[in-house]
Amino acid sequence: MANFHCKGEIHSDWREVIANGVKEKNLPVSLSSPNTSHEDSDDCGAIILGMEEKRPNWDQISAKMNNVRTKTLIKEADVVVVRFGEKYRQWNAAFDAGYASALGKSIITLHPPAISHMLKEVNANASV
Repeated sequence: MANFHCKGEIHSDWREVIANGVKEKNLPVSLSSPNTSHEDSDDCGAIILGMEEKRPNWDQISAKMNNVRTKTLIKEADVVVVRFGEKYRQWNAAFDAGYASALGKSIITLHPPAISHMLKEVNANASV
């Protein structure tokens, strides 16, 4: 079974579209993704480790906790699918694509044609 990790844009149903296609075609693929609830992702450090007095500390703690999960899922993946949306810039997804590339993972990038130029280096490292 191939492990696919789906990173990036969280404001559309692209992960569900892929999951439905895998299910309909009965493909031997396992899918993983980051926490796609923006609020839960931002607050996971405070929720798990206890509230901090200052909000910036929440962001830093949560980012580090999310990073542990992200690195683990990318290391376990055979393929990393990275989706970039037009409305929000997913800088973390670009970073994660670079990390996946450094690990020798196969990468698939998905994005609207209008942002191809700004993603040319990311696309150059993608398999598809």
